[in-house]
Amino acid sequence: MPVADYKTYCKMLDRARENKFAYPAINVTSLTSANAVLKGLAESRCDGIVQVSTGGGAFASGSSVKDMALGAASIAEHVHRVAERYDIYVALHTDHCQADKLDTFVIPLIEETEKRRAAGMPNLFNSHMFDGSALPLKENLDLAVPLLERCHRSEIILEIEVGVVGGEEDGVSGEGAAEKLYTTPEDMLEAARRMNEVEGARYLVAATFGNVHGVYKPGHVQLTPSILKYGQEALAKEYGQEGLFYLVFHGGSGSSLAEIREAVDYGVVKMNIDTDTQYAFTRPVVDHMLRNYDAVIKVDGEVGDKKKYDPRVYLAIAEAAMAERIKRAVEDLRGTGTTLADG
Repeated sequence: MPVADYKTYCKMLDRARENKFAYPAINVTSLTSANAVLKGLAESRCDGIVQVSTGGGAFASGSSVKDMALGAASIAEHVHRVAERYDIYVALHTDHCQADKLDTFVIPLIEETEKRRAAGMPNLFNSHMFDGSALPLKENLDLAVPLLERCHRSEIILEIEVGVVGGEEDGVSGEGAAEKLYTTPEDMLEAARRMNEVEGARYLVAATFGNVHGVYKPGHVQLTPSILKYGQEALAKEYGQEGLFYLVFHGGSGSSLAEIREAVDYGVVKMNIDTDTQYAFTRPVVDHMLRNYDAVIKVDGEVGDKKKYDPRVYLAIAEAAMAERIKRAVEDLRGTGTTLADG
């Protein structure tokens, strides 16, 4: 199927909230990892989200260029072409762009979509994330509202963050902000008040409930999904059921299945996954190298074995392993068999 258009993406999100499941949003940094996402989603019969961070985009453009917008655009172009060969829908999203990177990451990508639309082409990306969580809430929303206005004109969904996700991902750190790790109902009400100024616009909200980026074992971080419930109840009281947020779960590595599904019950429709799929990609590569050491290294003047050190061999293994981890994520999020492509 083609990459989802705006109407289809909105239908995906509406269907997820109504039926209490969520889409995995997988960070990718290369064509191989993007292919793994498509493979895992298709085999799960689930639609989903391919996303690129600032660091992922910079990596994808090459170590001599390090242009985050260029790399993200390159991956997106690939997904637009290859997704047509799969019988599911995917959306393209950019992850965690802080205020100081808007002009070099999100804005150039929005400009590219504006050019494409003027030429009768589909959007490059379906949605973008502005991460203003390092700013006071007012400053965060002062930047988010005009950005939402611009996105809305081109049928782009904007994701914002209210509160701080702890830990670090791609150089974005939430350390030293413990008091903001739990979003309050008042914060959510203020976000709704400001974002709803843009009539008809669609947006996602990453509200925080103790989330931490990176690697941790279950129980190490105190997640409190009920915080999402209290925030949604405040929104329902003020705006009715139509005012409930479409929530995003960040920093979910190591979360228990019960915590994941409780968050989904409270309105999470998108869960970001990066650390776990990075490990799933790398682990079989390490296994391949250790098992075939004498073949991938030319030891004592020997020639090695091209069939073992050809990158296509171990990257294919990595792609398959990452796809399997994505299938597990889909199951955890209750998304198996939910693709819109099946009617």
